[in-house]
Amino acid sequence: MSDFLRSAGSGAASGPWLALTQGDPAGIGPETIVKAFWSEPELMAGVLVVGQPEVLRRAARVVQQAQGGGSLPLPVAVLTEPADLASCPPRCLPVLDPGTAMPNGLPQWGRVSAQAGRQAADAVLWAARAALRGQVAALVTAPLHKEALHAAGVAFPGHTELLQAEAAAHAGVGLEAMPVRMMLANQELRTVLVSIHVSLRQAIEAVTYDNVLDTLRITQESLLRVLGRPPRIAVAGLNPHAGEGGLFGREELDIIEPAVQAARALGAQVTGPVAPDTVYMRARRGEFDVVVAMYHDQGLIPVKYLGVEEGVNVTLGLPLVRTSPDHGTAFDIAGTGRADPASLIEALRMARRLIHA
Repeated sequence: MSDFLRSAGSGAASGPWLALTQGDPAGIGPETIVKAFWSEPELMAGVLVVGQPEVLRRAARVVQQAQGGGSLPLPVAVLTEPADLASCPPRCLPVLDPGTAMPNGLPQWGRVSAQAGRQAADAVLWAARAALRGQVAALVTAPLHKEALHAAGVAFPGHTELLQAEAAAHAGVGLEAMPVRMMLANQELRTVLVSIHVSLRQAIEAVTYDNVLDTLRITQESLLRVLGRPPRIAVAGLNPHAGEGGLFGREELDIIEPAVQAARALGAQVTGPVAPDTVYMRARRGEFDVVVAMYHDQGLIPVKYLGVEEGVNVTLGLPLVRTSPDHGTAFDIAGTGRADPASLIEALRMARRLIHA
């Protein structure tokens, strides 16, 4: 396992507390949480689940049935504040309810609903505010569903934007003063995105000098802490063959290259723009520590192709540590007990690692 994804080790059990949000209750998040607590008790020591106790109890029953109905002694311990973790008995699932009402009972597995979106959002908001107040050392988020968030009236399309808004409000600044970036990482690749959840047309418009330079600055500062040395950053071009000297577009010449030069002047080790169809191959061979991608799919397809079970999503630029598994709600298998907790476990290990970086 690479240093970047390595667990903090045996000291993780006695380390700082982490908040783990349940994700969309109609998805696989609660099941992966149950499986993580069952299979990795040392790693999960000091982890507080933020969500509805009944949602986690239902998930525990599903996992138990999937294992043939055998014993799964993992009772839910309902907490009222993070400090209750200190007296929480071993081999249980500590859950703190953020207080979201469930007028229609438990959401149905695999279905988009406003109630499920509201539950997921409220868990994230509670955990983010606890992290910003210093009550927990890091935030790990199980997957939510963007349609459910929208149905619940949440103004942000995903975790990254929601957390950015909370952090900016906590600091008393506007969103423009709290730039954040999404990084996806597995044991072979890391990639940071210039834009996140926008249309492809909007993503191309987001390739500006300031956005590219901000991405390079955030990447440099964040990975310097993790690696203990300046990261070797490759910048992918926007156009085929990185524009081929302007034949296929001028974004590389007019926008990306000037931002790269500015980042170098600030001390960053940056190469590019590099042809996007070869840059990940070069990074995987060890030439670069991270690739800065111009838009969502350009960066995420290569990383996810190598296996979502080991991928971790990290939000860079926040005044708190936040990681999440590199997969969605998987409505098609929710409620079957087949969900794989591997990516969630890696996200928890990553959070432990970043706390101590």
